Amino acid sequence: MFWTTLHDLLWPSRLVLSMLVTLHVLRIKRDIGSAIGWIGLAWLAPLTGAILYTMFGINRVRRLARRLSRGRQWASRHDVRTPERAPQGEYLLLSEAVGRLTGRKLLGGNSVERYHDGDSAYPVMLDAIENASSTVALSSYLFHDDAEGSHFVDALVAAAGRGVEVRVMVDGVGSGYLRCRAAERLRAGGVPTARFMHSVLPWRMPFINLRTHKKVLVVDGRIGFAGGMNIAAANVMALHPRHPVSDTHFQLRGPIVHQLSEAFAKDWSFSTGTELDHRFFPEQVEGEEDGDALMRVVTSGPDTDIEKIEFTMMQAITTARHSLRIMTPYFLPDERLLTVLAMAAMRGVEIDVVMPMASNQKSVDWARDANNGPLFEAGVRFWLARPPFNHSKLMTIDGAWALIGSSNLDVRSLRLNFELNVEIYDQAATAGIEGFICAHRHVRQTQADLDGRNFLHRLRDSGARLMLPYL
Repeated sequence: MFWTTLHDLLWPSRLVLSMLVTLHVLRIKRDIGSAIGWIGLAWLAPLTGAILYTMFGINRVRRLARRLSRGRQWASRHDVRTPERAPQGEYLLLSEAVGRLTGRKLLGGNSVERYHDGDSAYPVMLDAIENASSTVALSSYLFHDDAEGSHFVDALVAAAGRGVEVRVMVDGVGSGYLRCRAAERLRAGGVPTARFMHSVLPWRMPFINLRTHKKVLVVDGRIGFAGGMNIAAANVMALHPRHPVSDTHFQLRGPIVHQLSEAFAKDWSFSTGTELDHRFFPEQVEGEEDGDALMRVVTSGPDTDIEKIEFTMMQAITTARHSLRIMTPYFLPDERLLTVLAMAAMRGVEIDVVMPMASNQKSVDWARDANNGPLFEAGVRFWLARPPFNHSKLMTIDGAWALIGSSNLDVRSLRLNFELNVEIYDQAATAGIEGFICAHRHVRQTQADLDGRNFLHRLRDSGARLMLPYL
């Protein structure tokens, strides 16, 4: 009798909750599958569905980013003093499309230097910090206070001690959810340090899946570094770490560095509510160039830049005429990218995808093997790189265009994480990147290899693929 009475009293509120969720989903959600799922959950379990939708279904990050962007210094999205350049021939349309997508100029007069592993990259980065005269801005997903990370902490604290304006941002989960020793030491040394969307409070749980995966260092607004490399001893092969991580990083010089500063400033404002001052944005001297490469920063995240790196990749793939080389630690493209890649292969583009023989995420490897069937059928060639685990994220098109940066080729990177890539229109730089990718084509993976898996392995891999959006 009691439960019947309680049910009669509560059903109007359950109906209202279901209706509110449904109306909000119909107005906001573009993905049909996601919309159907949330609406179904709201009607099958009104109270639980409403709570889960409130926590995980509403993109508060996008609303916050839009509110913060109004009137901010970095909102202009480019340095108006630097003229835009245009690539020649068939890449003009690609450049125009990415320009409209990102709102950023394609800038000429840049140079790029490639480094592999922390053995070669870290000394150059530390030297830049130690010689900084005005500003240092650093963002990293992982920042460990270990045998290598401690050198960075010491260099950053020393820079701040001699009057350099230093700002450091680390991810609130990747660099330690409960505690980040590097951030603690930096703050103790007088370095303003932000932990991106970090909170142990349960009502902040909607943000736990949204991470900043960017790896950016800008010194004096003149020297920039970007790529896939975190700050940790695991990246230094000379130390013989137990779980070595090979990676690729790039030093950039020229007008492109302003766009790196701008991207960092946006994230800093997002995390702290404060702005970087003019010292982080030195004026470009007209005619001052460091090279011939055309470059543009492309950022993405579940905010105002949602899916922009993925759209850039898709546009570039449709431009490919002869070759497409991809190197990524995690290869889990969604159906859109799978289709674009398959269509490119079927029109005769030679496509090589290089992946680790074994990544540091077993479940990703399982899902990867279950996800690549359509690409094998289309003629895409898959290669496995021998250990150590290679964390590089690289793409080249026809030996003339390259995409470098922090984004893996998976749904998490392309839709959930905050990422930063750089597109490069330069044959010399692209040739070097393409050569590096091709040098890691160690073992060919074929459809026969996957068909040879036993039933239990195929079932495991197919089950892992269901978690594709979250791996």
